[in-house]
Amino acid sequence: MNCCPEMRRWLAGLATAVIFGGLLAALVLPGGVAPRGEAVADVPKPEAGAWPMFGGTVQRNMVNSVERDVPTEWDVKSGKNVKWVVELGSKAYGGPVIAGGKVFIGTNNDRPRNPRDVDKMTGVPVDKGVMMCFDQGTGKFLWQIIHDKLPAGRVNDWPKEGICSSPFVEGNRLYYVSNRCEVICADTEGLLDGKNDGAQDEKYKEPTDGDVVWSLDMIGALGVFPHNLATCSPIVVGDVVFVITSNGVDERHIDIPKPQAPSFIAVDKKSGQLLWKNNFPTARLLEPGSQLKSLVDRGLVLMHGQWSNPVYTEVAGQPQIIYPGGDGWIYGFEPRTGELIWKFDGNPKDSVYRLGGAGTRNDYVATPVVHDTKLYLGVGQDPEHDAGVGHYWCVDLVKATKNRGDVSPELVAEGGGPQKGKPNPKSAVQWHYGGMIDPPPAEGREYAIGRTMSTASVSGGLAFIGEQEGILHCLDAVTGKEYWQHDMEAATWSSPYTVDGKVFMGNDKRELLIFQHGKEKKLLAKINMGSLVRATPTAVNGTLFVLTENKLYAIGK
Repeated sequence: MNCCPEMRRWLAGLATAVIFGGLLAALVLPGGVAPRGEAVADVPKPEAGAWPMFGGTVQRNMVNSVERDVPTEWDVKSGKNVKWVVELGSKAYGGPVIAGGKVFIGTNNDRPRNPRDVDKMTGVPVDKGVMMCFDQGTGKFLWQIIHDKLPAGRVNDWPKEGICSSPFVEGNRLYYVSNRCEVICADTEGLLDGKNDGAQDEKYKEPTDGDVVWSLDMIGALGVFPHNLATCSPIVVGDVVFVITSNGVDERHIDIPKPQAPSFIAVDKKSGQLLWKNNFPTARLLEPGSQLKSLVDRGLVLMHGQWSNPVYTEVAGQPQIIYPGGDGWIYGFEPRTGELIWKFDGNPKDSVYRLGGAGTRNDYVATPVVHDTKLYLGVGQDPEHDAGVGHYWCVDLVKATKNRGDVSPELVAEGGGPQKGKPNPKSAVQWHYGGMIDPPPAEGREYAIGRTMSTASVSGGLAFIGEQEGILHCLDAVTGKEYWQHDMEAATWSSPYTVDGKVFMGNDKRELLIFQHGKEKKLLAKINMGSLVRATPTAVNGTLFVLTENKLYAIGK
């Protein structure tokens, strides 16, 4: 089982005519509380000497325009150009995030730092989620926050997955989602500074334990039912933390136990107080007579789980927080109030959802990227659902913001029989890549691109996108024209990372590939890392940090 592991209902009497308006009002302003007007800040620029969140900035683009002289030659066996290496748990997906001279990694407890976390009878490490902190320059272990597993087991907290959330670091605070479906605010110094800030009820309080300032239990406080694992990598804008809750289906994949629970929330970063919430991907189930299967196939309810991440931007003076939902829709919200600005269906109207590779309707595992008022995102599924047809979208956010409402490529056509689409005059599509090939080829697969878990890297007029089957595509960022593709001959969960004129990409063959950034394919190097490379590399201060499934390498001369 993996980080995005095997992933298996407004009020009942609400009148149809007021469902949308009432739904929005009921969800976005619980208790009448809204963020303060100053909560939304200007979009930050990439920070030199740090990579403080997944994607580097709140626009999530996997591009580092600051670093130079990034190493391209090293050997993990001989140690050539390896500054330091540390062992992690047996699985590590959260990070690396670098800020304030520290490196933060989410992992499991299979290589415990504290004897307390080993079963005294068997000598076997106790399964837990762990957020680890290391010194950036030396790799020295500094502190860790230990999270016990949820009692429900794999339906909510899959064994051995640890923490998959990449933290957001701002000053001396870091924010992440634990395996227990909690939003955590912690002190970046841990308890090493001799002070216990904020909350005083931490279970573990030894010097190398972490310092939790506040936490929000999304299960206990909000009724969330995370499917298999809560994974969101949150972002902070102004005084607000934005989080996808991972609310999803039950263990048998036949029901959504908590449709009233939020899928997306805004939280005060200083107190952990809920500001607003939204449950668009499950709200239809609260309507009288609703049936899950019918709603799923029409893209009106979440399909499985929710494991993507939010992105923030401002377009034409309009701030917006963008949320990829488990129903296959992307939503743009007003960050202060949660009011819907626009929404976009990433699947054709005639698509249907099936567990496994046979279905044609997908949700999102990849994270949206915003670059130059365009949004880039591909559809996907749990990687254990096998390969299947994918769609990659470039959405014009200027059009989406101006047109408002449904800016999908299609609207539902009237008439009986299977659901069909018709062109949407308000569509904000810039370009689309993927879908079924017509006519189908005599050999090979029948679709142009498969499902993806990878976040895009967009710069210099080029968009680099990976797909789960292990193919890296280089497209024109404005038109979607494909310049080249490369089959790595191994699956990938990693994302392409552009820095210093090069594109780095990991795969499940234990390799990190390095390409020249350009319209012509040029593979510069293929380096064996000794273990699966499922996270995305990060370059800071001339050092390349490469996270494999069980080790963290600092590469540099």
